[in-house]
Amino acid sequence: MDKNEILSVIEGMLFLSGDEGITIKQITSVLKLNKKEATQYMDELIQIENERTIKGFEIVNFGGVYKMTTLAKHHEYYQRMIEQSENTLSNAALETLAIIAYNQPITRVRIEEIRGVGCDAMIRKLAAKALIKEVGREDTPGKPILYGVTDEFMDAFSLTSLDELPELKEMKEDFDQEDIFNTKYTEE
Repeated sequence: MDKNEILSVIEGMLFLSGDEGITIKQITSVLKLNKKEATQYMDELIQIENERTIKGFEIVNFGGVYKMTTLAKHHEYYQRMIEQSENTLSNAALETLAIIAYNQPITRVRIEEIRGVGCDAMIRKLAAKALIKEVGREDTPGKPILYGVTDEFMDAFSLTSLDELPELKEMKEDFDQEDIFNTKYTEE
């Protein structure tokens, strides 16, 4: 793999890692590099990003964990964007919120298992809207964060207690499967 391809893979890893970020150890493991090489590639990627004239994010190092972050100088625009979208939730956000409400306290990994897709961005969005919050840490290796709904969630959905949430029921088919295969169509 050539240098540009390695830099491209590292950039993709940064994007996929979301808020968790990546470490040099992860880069060495995935790309089969030694620590010195991985550090040099990371430094080069940061330099390339810093030299770009048009950019909306930067790569930062927080205690050995590299992350992509938005530029602080654009904060007011990002804040405006969040405020404008505060009154509506996408279907993905509603699904994630429902999973948390019905299963709290719940970890991000468990939410992703239920939804079948990554939820980092959705969890950040729901937390930014103050609909969910960290409620503790699970007593398992890695001590993953547990999430639950907030008082703002309860107010937004006019609930006084989570017991007021509708009961979850298995979806029942409204038709007999045999009817599907035995239906005769006539042409007019």
